[in-house]
Amino acid sequence: MPIEKKNNRNLPQVNEKIRVPKVRAVDADGQQLGILETTEALRMAEEKGLDLVMVSDKADPPVCRIVDYGKYLFEQKKKKKVQDAKNKLHNAEVKEVKMRYKIEEHDYNVRLSHAKRFLESGDKVKATIMFRGREIQHSNLAEELLQRMATDLKELAEVQQAPKKEGRSMMMLLSPKKSS
Repeated sequence: MPIEKKNNRNLPQVNEKIRVPKVRAVDADGQQLGILETTEALRMAEEKGLDLVMVSDKADPPVCRIVDYGKYLFEQKKKKKVQDAKNKLHNAEVKEVKMRYKIEEHDYNVRLSHAKRFLESGDKVKATIMFRGREIQHSNLAEELLQRMATDLKELAEVQQAPKKEGRSMMMLLSPKKSS
């Protein structure tokens, strides 16, 4: 008999809790058994020492599998964990590193270490160089600085958006490299 948690509505219906007259039964091996009476499908599951688990109640008739309920729950948790890990990669935050094109070497290294830390934690990095007054005439120097940052971070990051001017600033977007 399966172990059931109280007050958890996300768990599928199992064995006697399935209250529909007919179900589309699927064997433990994934073979279609066809549309059966619920009692007949339940009897087949008990003969094999397995459980009848409703996997889709939206279908007409509902789809039930003959499986080991504990193993089924374990597989579902495992799939959810993998899916959550994938979603975390896709939902990375964008962290910003701001500087000026006339930045000193030590300050540049501090910004570089911040960017490395952000990339290692799986976040994207937006490197921004701000201009004041007539500094905007030296946008070529700012672009060189952003290119230098991209080459310094080439082991960790790939350039998602090349340096481009936006108003009184220039920005570049770096994303973490895909682990192969």
